[in-house]
Amino acid sequence: MKHGRTLQELAMELDRQARTKKDYLIDTSLLSMRLEDDAPVLHFPADELLHSGILHINDIAHRQIGQSLGIPAKYYDKMRTENPELLVANVNSWFDTTPQTRMVRTLDDTARAFLSNRYRCIDNYEVAETVLPIIGAMKGASVQSCELTDRRMYIKVVSDRITAEISKGDVVQAGLVISNSEVGMGSVNVRPLIYRLVCSNGMIAEDSGVRKYHVGRANEADNVDYSIYRDETILMKIEDVVKAAVTEAVFAKLVDKMRAATEARIEASAVPTVVELTSKEFGLNQAESSGILGHLINGGDLSLYGLANAITRQAHDVDSYDRSTELEALGYKVMTMPCPLWKRIAAAG
Repeated sequence: MKHGRTLQELAMELDRQARTKKDYLIDTSLLSMRLEDDAPVLHFPADELLHSGILHINDIAHRQIGQSLGIPAKYYDKMRTENPELLVANVNSWFDTTPQTRMVRTLDDTARAFLSNRYRCIDNYEVAETVLPIIGAMKGASVQSCELTDRRMYIKVVSDRITAEISKGDVVQAGLVISNSEVGMGSVNVRPLIYRLVCSNGMIAEDSGVRKYHVGRANEADNVDYSIYRDETILMKIEDVVKAAVTEAVFAKLVDKMRAATEARIEASAVPTVVELTSKEFGLNQAESSGILGHLINGGDLSLYGLANAITRQAHDVDSYDRSTELEALGYKVMTMPCPLWKRIAAAG
């Protein structure tokens, strides 16, 4: 499992962001894109917090601006890198001719998200404030890893009170991962996690969690100022799910799946082909595929379980915490892939 911030560092950054970030509901006819030092920026009416009325735009907001205006991502990126003047002209034209109310989420003078006015704000600070006391009250539970990226917040918890052996000496522990995105990159999510002690790998069970989406009725505002209101119903649901997530019953089902995967063997001569086909099927890049092949061979467990563990081991090696977490979930997805798909990959290998 990839290490991120300490829990104290996470708390400090969440507190800083809670005091600094600001949201706006604004008609796009009041917005304009401009160039400053050859980089696109957003301009709109200034307020007491945004004195200049100028916002830098991060990659997430750029992608969402393009999506909201119906500009294909490939063309938007080409304009952004090769002809920013054309990008500005395109965006401003569509802002004016097809006005719509959007939520612009800002932090540190940067537009970090450009969202629908139906976006329901479930913020990281409130999620953490809800779940951390529950985790603290769980006997044997501890935060193993946590991080706050531009895309999501992650809190990964492991309990040393619920354990099992997959095979002799291969001990796993029960856990859960809580994630949330403030910028439209995913729902608030509580999913079971399996922590493998022998290699400190985490595996996230995608099909056993609970999601709450950031979509509701349209927000309304008479001006550009918009205040976030605490959604007590959703936060109470999250509280209930976290309390029930680390149970013997859930853990036992996941352990059974892991043990079953140890019986699906891979012929030694077929290993490179199996990894290649798995990479194509699940969208792994060349560097990730090569790393997984190395970890599978070095691990010596030529089974579907071994392949899944090679993927979660590769999660240690990628730079991005977001991608690392995706690989932890992908390991579980590969381990539990439908039998016909596994048979096709194994046969081709």
